[in-house]
Amino acid sequence: MGRRKKPITHVIYVVSGIGIGLLLAIGLGLIPLGAAGGSRGPDSAAVVSQEPEIIKVLQEPKEDSGGTSDFGYNPVNLATDRFTADERNNIQVYDERNQGVVNITTETVSYYWFFEAVPQEGSSGSGAIIDDEGYILTNNHVIKNAVKVYATLASGKRYEAEVVGIDPENDLAVIKIETDEPLTVIPLGSSEDLRVGQKVLAIGNPFSFERTLTTGVISGIGRPIRSQSGSIIQDMIQTDASINPGNSGGPLLDSSGRIIGVNTMIYSPSGGSIGVGFAVPIETAKRVIPDLIRYGRVQRGWIDITPIQLFPQLVSFANLPVTQGILISEVEPGGKAEAAGLRGGNPRNAVRSGNTIIYLGGDIIVRIEDTPITNMASVFEALQNTKPGDRVEVEYIRNGRSNTTEVELVLRPDRYLE
Repeated sequence: MGRRKKPITHVIYVVSGIGIGLLLAIGLGLIPLGAAGGSRGPDSAAVVSQEPEIIKVLQEPKEDSGGTSDFGYNPVNLATDRFTADERNNIQVYDERNQGVVNITTETVSYYWFFEAVPQEGSSGSGAIIDDEGYILTNNHVIKNAVKVYATLASGKRYEAEVVGIDPENDLAVIKIETDEPLTVIPLGSSEDLRVGQKVLAIGNPFSFERTLTTGVISGIGRPIRSQSGSIIQDMIQTDASINPGNSGGPLLDSSGRIIGVNTMIYSPSGGSIGVGFAVPIETAKRVIPDLIRYGRVQRGWIDITPIQLFPQLVSFANLPVTQGILISEVEPGGKAEAAGLRGGNPRNAVRSGNTIIYLGGDIIVRIEDTPITNMASVFEALQNTKPGDRVEVEYIRNGRSNTTEVELVLRPDRYLE
C-alpha cells in the first residue's frame, strides 16, 4: 500500500451542542446544516417551522399580452438576451436538477415518566437522488437517532424512507424510497480536480424553504474538518454559496449540474450563513456508497489488537519511553498482527483503569503509514480509507527502540465503529 499523504495540521474542531447541534471551535461556531425540530435554546440557530408562513407579494395587475400567465410570468426563453450567460447556466442547472433534490424530515422518540415513548419531530435536511431505484445520498446527522425518516419529492408526495447505510466518520448516509413515479437522478461528478474560484451551485431546503438555489464559488479545498462523530473529514470543500440549516445532505453542483460535494456544515458565530460553508467531497461519497448499499456500513481495515491510548498516569506508572501512542494490551491469537511480529502485554503484569484491564509490556504503536499515532482518533484517521486485506506499515516501540513491520488489516470490529 502506498504512503499516505500527511494530514493538514490546522484542523477546525467541533463538538455537538443543542438544537441543530451548535458547534463551537474556540469560540468559532460550526453548524451541521440539518435543522432539528423543537429547538428553543438561546444557542440554537433560528429555524423556520416545517410549515412556514406564506409570504404574500402584492403586485400591480398586468395587462394580458396573450402569452402571459395569470401571475404576469412569461415562460423562460433562454435564447433571448434577457439573461446573461451566467444566469442562463443557473436556470438550466436548476431546471434540470432541482427535482432530484428531496426534503428529508425525521421522527424521534423521547421517553417521559414511566418510560412512556412520545414521538416528536426530529431533524430536517436535504438529499440527492443518485439512481432510479430510489437511493438518496444525504448526511448522517440528518437521520441520526431517527425512528422514522421521510423524503418529500418535488411532486409534493411524501414517502417513508429506509435507512440503508450510515458512515458517521464522513457524516454520510444512504436512504431509499419505494415509488412508481419517475425520479430525477442527479449524476455524480468529480471532486479530484476542483479549483478555487470555480463556480458552484447548491440546491436544498434551508429553513424549510424547499428546493432553494444559491450560487457561489469554491473558496478552498482540502479542508480537514472534525465531524459530529469526532472523526476528521479530510479534503472538505469550502464554498461561499449561501447554505443554511436545512441544507444538510443537499448537493453541491458544478456548472454542468453534477454533484461534486454534499453540503454538511457552516462556520457561523450567529447560526446564519456568512459565506463559509463546507461540503464532503463526492470522491469520498463514491468510495463509501457501494459499501453502504451492500453492507449498511463501510468495510474499513483494522489492526487486530486491543489498543490502549496512553495517558499520563499510565506512562508514569509503567515508566514508558514515550508519552503518546497506542499500547498493545493484547494481540489476537493467530491473527494478522501477531503474524507481523507485534506483541501484546503480559497478563501477569496487569493494571486496572476504570473498568478496563490493561496488560503492560506490549509494543507501543507510534505511526501507521505517514500518520503519527498520538491517540485513538489518529488510528481511525490512519485507517479510514483502508479495506480488509490491505497492508500498512506500522512503527512501534519495543524495549525503548523503534521498529517497523507490515501488517495485513482485518475488518474493523463493531466495537470500534464510531
